[in-house]
Amino acid sequence: MGNKQPQLTSILWPYGLGVGAAGSVGFQGVGNGVRRWQKLEGNDLHGNLAEKQHTQQPQVITSYDSQGTQLTVEVHPRDAMPQLLKKFSLAKRLQGDKNGNTRPRQPGGKDAHAYPWDRSSLKSMPLDLRQFEKLDTYASQVTAKSGLDELVSDLLQEAHSDLERVRAIWMWICHHIEYDIAAAQEKDRQAFQPTDILRTQKTNCDGYAGLFERMCRIAGVQCMTVPGYSKGFGYQTGQSFSGEFDHAWNAVFLEGRWHLVDSTWGSGLVDTTTSKFTFLYNEFYFLTHPALFIEDHFPDNKNWQLLKPAQSLRQFENNMYHKSEFYNKGMLSAYPDMSMIRTVNGKATVTIESCAPTLFMFMLNGKQEHGLLSLRKNGMKLELYPPTAGTHKLQIFAKGGSDIYSSVLEYTIVCNYVDTGVRLPAELHQPVGPSWFSEQMGIVKPSHPDPIIHTRDGRCSVSFGVEEGVSVLASLHGDDGPVTEETQRRHIFQLQREKRAELKVQLPRAGKFALKIFVKKRQEPGNYVFVFNYLLCCANAKVNWPMFPESFGNWGQDNELLEPLSGVLPANRNVPFKLKLHGMAKVLVKGQDTWPLTLSPEGYWEGSCSTAGCQEVYVMVLENANHNFYSYILKYKVNAQ
Repeated sequence: MGNKQPQLTSILWPYGLGVGAAGSVGFQGVGNGVRRWQKLEGNDLHGNLAEKQHTQQPQVITSYDSQGTQLTVEVHPRDAMPQLLKKFSLAKRLQGDKNGNTRPRQPGGKDAHAYPWDRSSLKSMPLDLRQFEKLDTYASQVTAKSGLDELVSDLLQEAHSDLERVRAIWMWICHHIEYDIAAAQEKDRQAFQPTDILRTQKTNCDGYAGLFERMCRIAGVQCMTVPGYSKGFGYQTGQSFSGEFDHAWNAVFLEGRWHLVDSTWGSGLVDTTTSKFTFLYNEFYFLTHPALFIEDHFPDNKNWQLLKPAQSLRQFENNMYHKSEFYNKGMLSAYPDMSMIRTVNGKATVTIESCAPTLFMFMLNGKQEHGLLSLRKNGMKLELYPPTAGTHKLQIFAKGGSDIYSSVLEYTIVCNYVDTGVRLPAELHQPVGPSWFSEQMGIVKPSHPDPIIHTRDGRCSVSFGVEEGVSVLASLHGDDGPVTEETQRRHIFQLQREKRAELKVQLPRAGKFALKIFVKKRQEPGNYVFVFNYLLCCANAKVNWPMFPESFGNWGQDNELLEPLSGVLPANRNVPFKLKLHGMAKVLVKGQDTWPLTLSPEGYWEGSCSTAGCQEVYVMVLENANHNFYSYILKYKVNAQ
């Protein structure tokens, strides 16, 4: 063939082949599938005239498709021996493009992860974050430099693999670059140069992604910037996406596969009320599992989903959005798995499954009302009763291992019917019913494991075991009528029997009431802590129980009152008394006169008292027979004549 350029007509070469023809041909390919070359007469594949070459030199022809896939062909003279073994390889590093720049390969089938999420890991590759502790500390403390090369060189001092190089760059950006809210809100997104970002240490999402890509390239790691839609700041549940892309993130090539990162969202968050950025590191967006990343990131090219099967834009819009904290705090799934819930007979139910016991709370239209949230060892259950027809916003928060409740889910509740028979007390706080949390706080083996207690006559008795050194306090709350501290306490009478507490409750009227339970460790300072509450329900309109007698500090934990239980005594009557009091020398009842009680063989102090001529009656005790000082332990009121 001599020096004459060959004429090639429509040749199909499958991925990875080398062939010899009239002139020997070897090729190097990056990508997959089949490449088609069109007829070439005298020009190479870029349309440039071929330079004169020495007769013994092979001719190199390189082609790129629109996705950046490279194909290199050598055409050798008939008598030359092609070096196929040297050229037949897939580059593991960056490949040169036609302009001399570097261009990574596009994602393929081996990069794809199964959808939906298999719950195996939050990451797209096995990671032990403890291995990064030293590197993270070092990288986050490296000071900013005027140039990227110097900065990357400093960061890589403690990095010894591509994974560690990417981690060091990620940590530095997340701890030093602030989100520029003003620039992000401009109609025409500003293009940030890396040097400007280093100088101001502020940028928008494009700048974050561009800086990350540039630093990875300097470190010798393949990286791409991926534009797309996001469910980030300003996202409204159920909204549609169209027009210009609103976000950008990165893909990095590690250990033979592409992985996804978002340093913008890894660095912190924007307060929706103040529109101010706060540095708050978020590990979730480093090498996120693609089946989780797709919940709030939809790339312009579906291949960058790294999913099989890939999701459509409509699926992205309609799919339930679990915020990063949902997974950070150990949650696995939520039901319903759609962002809009329609009530059935005025009620909507949400359940969450978690991998460990977790504390939850909710807000309906910004208030913790109109719902019953019960904790489970592996999640929670929430029953909602919207007070009006229409659309309502539901937010669910989780506490996890920290002391802060974070928003994890948002639903839109559509209510077409209001169940007027369900009206929950405003003071009914969360959670309702005993759970793993109440056990953790020292309350065990409750008599009523369910959160709702129905009573026909307006009375009930609730008991539970109490661990050593724990004190219990209870209060009753309803919506009808004035709620005073006396009302909250005096319709509950607390008894202590060995290691078990009993709460006798007498409701003042029909309706729904919150019975709140508080605890405190006796040896620790501070106030009582709310643990849970019961919902007490009574439909009997005839119920009108008076308050219990008022008890004072000397009323011992092991004391027991059998009668009279009503705190209001009838006038001009002889009223019987029966109590079990431990360690007392004398007990008497004082009205207009003083009436001593007698200790029976069964251990009860018994007797009677006349209410004639008095407005109040007291039970008094003498602890030491050698003293004459009596203490008040109970107080009754007497009805007016």
